Parts: sequence; structure tokens; C-alpha cells
Amino acid sequence: MKLNKTKYATRTLVQWLWAHHKGCRLQAIINVVVGLLQVGLGLAGVEILRRVTDIATGTLSGSLVLAAVLLGSVMLAEMLLNVLVTWIRAVLGVRSQNMMQQAFFARLLKGQWNGVERYHSGDVLNRLFGDVSDIVGLMTEVLPSAVIIVVQFIASFIYLYIMDAMLAIILIVATPIFILLSRFYFRKMRRIVRKIKDSNSALQAIIQESVQHKMVVKVLERGDMMVGRLGQRQSLLRWQVKSRARFAIISKVLVNIGFAGGYLAALVWGLFQLQDGLITVGVLMAFTQLISRIQRPMLDMARLLPTLVNSLTSAERLLELEQLPLESQQPPHAVDGCVGLRFTHVDYQYTKRGRRVLRDFSYDFRPGSFTAILGETGAGKTTLIRMMLALIDPTQGSVTLYNADGETPVTTATRCNFAYVPQGNTLFSGTIRENLLFGNPDATTAQMHEALRLALADFVHELPEGIDTRCGEGGSGFSEGQAQRIAIARAILRPCRILLLDEATSALDVTTERRLLENLQAHFRDTTIIFVTHRLAVVGFTSDQLTMHRNVEEPTPFSETSNPAST
Repeated sequence: MKLNKTKYATRTLVQWLWAHHKGCRLQAIINVVVGLLQVGLGLAGVEILRRVTDIATGTLSGSLVLAAVLLGSVMLAEMLLNVLVTWIRAVLGVRSQNMMQQAFFARLLKGQWNGVERYHSGDVLNRLFGDVSDIVGLMTEVLPSAVIIVVQFIASFIYLYIMDAMLAIILIVATPIFILLSRFYFRKMRRIVRKIKDSNSALQAIIQESVQHKMVVKVLERGDMMVGRLGQRQSLLRWQVKSRARFAIISKVLVNIGFAGGYLAALVWGLFQLQDGLITVGVLMAFTQLISRIQRPMLDMARLLPTLVNSLTSAERLLELEQLPLESQQPPHAVDGCVGLRFTHVDYQYTKRGRRVLRDFSYDFRPGSFTAILGETGAGKTTLIRMMLALIDPTQGSVTLYNADGETPVTTATRCNFAYVPQGNTLFSGTIRENLLFGNPDATTAQMHEALRLALADFVHELPEGIDTRCGEGGSGFSEGQAQRIAIARAILRPCRILLLDEATSALDVTTERRLLENLQAHFRDTTIIFVTHRLAVVGFTSDQLTMHRNVEEPTPFSETSNPAST
């Protein structure tokens, strides 16, 4: 199987990591300082061990008790530093991860509507949790460890070189081979890891969609099919993991052979030196300790390489999210008085080569009017709503809000003038109160009760916990009609000039729908109401009707009914 090439150059990813290092800097600096202290204590321990051994063998005079106490003190200090490192990782590590997750989460919510939509929600979650965790680990653990490893290697080599230059040179011979192997390992492993991460995202997407649409899977009896689809993806992932393991094992064996040869050569050299009386037993003990402290950094670096590769792949995936276009961030612009909404010669197509959904579309939703938008599937009804809410911009033409004082172009800043009830079940997991406060965080309990009354959601008061009753994911625990009425109550609580309802009463019976429409008309007396619907009962309540037709070639995308401002 051919592996995909990586998308970004390593230099680009390094620059991106540096730009995002600020939130992790404190923990990284503390880890480096503590690590350097550990290196210093380690080398001090080697020197003290040499002295203890030589004092015990009689080749050096001094107090054995004092030397032993010093050695024990160094060992205790190293233990305390290890405890400190664990505490730092537990406290600051979570803080750093939370900060980065919040930053990317905020960016996703502030991004353009048609940007993040091309990523599956399961893939996005995988990036926000798995990849962010990898990046924080890289910045706070891996990179500080790399600095410490380099310092330990240099300090140990200098110490050993002072004691025996030839021994130090013998050990350093393996370093160029290690560097060459590392470069090859890094390039190949990065491609493998990217495939594994993409497979993990695909697995999460299958599981998430199957759980989310469990009822559909059950009714259509496609449980075995979804399990089989998951099994196919898992087989691919196993193959990819095996490829990574084989390559990692081969690389590790080659590196270990090189280091084992260097260690054996250095040890034999030291033993001959001891046999010839050129060094003491204490010096030989120091040799063995220093050999370990020179080779161990290189082995540690080899062990860090998989983590480094994994983290750079995570950085690549997060960089893709970060490059999604942002919405224009403007302060809210509330329009006073009774507000209308005007489309003027609007064209729109979702892609450059796609069908034009709207062609030279003009319509005036007059201030205070109640308009029903009718039309066949694909006629552009949902596209109109997205333009009203500034989720998309016209390819040509303009969309404006207007009142007695003039016109205002529709942008993200004018979104504060709208309340919106979308199709389907849009309740969040949490209590009914929390869902209502989503419409207006400042709403009082009395206002929430009134909104529920207007939305004919009085059944909430009969629940054991009232408005503090919990909703499951997607409003589970309530019928579709009950969930719609709670969503309408949420919209009623939001101060607005224009109320948009997209098939918001589709699950209601005719009698309940009629009563609800009467309440909405009475409550939103000076508010422009726009209702996308297929229900004839709604049409009977409206002052205007807009019937849209699917645009194929040149025909106008709508036919007007009782709206003199249409063209």
C-alpha cells in the first residue's frame, strides 16, 4: 500500500510550533531547569561514587561515612526532583492542554460556516483531543527532554574526556551512524504515522455516526453492516500499526547493536587500563557510569523520535484546522425599530463549477410581516436562511436590513438581530433551563416560564424536576414535538427583530400548530417573522408568501405572491 506524502515541510511545522509555544512555555522552562538539576546531581553522584569506591579500597584517603552520606543525599535529591517533575506534569500539563483546546475550539466556532463543514465531526474531535494532547506533550515534555539530553551528553562526554580521552572517542564513534539512521527513520515514520492518525479519525467517525443515528441503523437492520465497516477500518489500522512496529523494531535493533558495541569496546578498554594499574577501581566504576550517561542520552533521543514524529504529524493536522478561514469579527450591530430584510439581484452558487442556486433573486421581507417561504427541495430556501444569518455571502447582489432610518448590509455583526429555530432536534445535553438560557443568558425564571407557555411547552412544568429536568444528547428523553417547542421557547427568549423558523412545527399536530402560530403572532407583533414550511396551516397565518422553484437554467428562482416589492 502506498503511503501519502506529508503536506507541510518540517520547517513550516517548527515555525507553527514556536508560534503556539507561549501557553506551554512556563512548564517547559520549569522542566528544563529541573532536568538540568538532575543532570548536575547525576554527575555529582558519579564523582562521589568514585570517591566512595576508592576510599573503600584504600586507594584514596577520607571519611567513608561522610562520602556515603553525600551519596545518599544526592540520591534523595534526585528522588525529590522526580516527584516535582510528576507534580508539574499533573498540574501545569492539564492547564497547557486546556488552553490549547480552548484556542482551537474558539477558532472552530468563529470560523466560516462552509470551512469546517468539510471535516467530519469525529475527525475534528480526534484532532481537538488526541492531536492537541500530542502537541502539548511535545512542547512541555519532549522538547525540554531533548534539551536535557543534549546537555547531559555534552557534560558527560567532557567529564569522561578529562578522565580518559581515548575512551570518550571510542564511545563517540557511534554518533554519526545514529544521526544518519535518525534522519531516515524520521522521514519514513512521519508518513506512516499520518496514515495511522487518519485511520483513527475514520474509526471515530464510523462509531460516532452509528451511535448518533442508532435508530436508523436499527430500523434498517444495518447493524452488521456498520460493524463490518468498522472491522474493515480496524484491519487497515492494524496493518498500518504493524508496518510502524516492524520499522521501529528494525531501527531500534540497529541502534542498540551500535551502542552495545561501543559499550563493550569502552568497557574492555577500561578493564585493560585497570589490569595495567593505570586506573583505580573507583575510576572504573566512574567509567561504567559515564558510559551509561553518554549512551543513554542517545538512546533516549532514539526513544523520543517516535513521539517527535507523532507530534509533528499532529501539528500538521491542527495546522490544517487553523488555516480554515475565519468569519469577520465585528461588534454586534443592533438595528432599532421595526426591521425589514431585502434581497436585491442576488446570485449564489456553493462552488465555482456548481449549479447556481439563486439567479437574480430579489425579494422584500417587509417590516413586521409574516412570510411563508414555500418551494420544492433544492429551490434555495435553506440558502436564503444562511444568507440572512451571514453564514454565506451572495456571489452577486446584496442582502440588507432596513428600517425608517436607512439600510444596513447583512454581516456577522447584524446576526444579533435574528432569532432562529432550525430544522430537527437542536437541544443540547443538559437541563431545560440551560437550553433556555442559551437563547438569553440573562433570562429570569419567570421569563423562561412565560416563553414555555407561549411555545406551548407547558408539559415542562409537569415534569418532576420542571425546567431543571435533564435533556439527553440531541434532546433524547423528549418527543420530536416536545423538543421543537422547547427550541421555540429558546428563540422567544432571545431579543430579536427578525424571527426565522425552518420547519419548526413539522412534528406538531394541526391544532397545536395553530395555537402556537397565534401565540407567535401576538408576541412578535412588531417583529418580522419568516417561516420556511411545507405546511398549509402556516400559510393561512401569513401576510406574504414566497414560493421558490428549483433553478435549472435561466428561469427566475421564485414566484411572488402578495409582495409588491418583489421583482
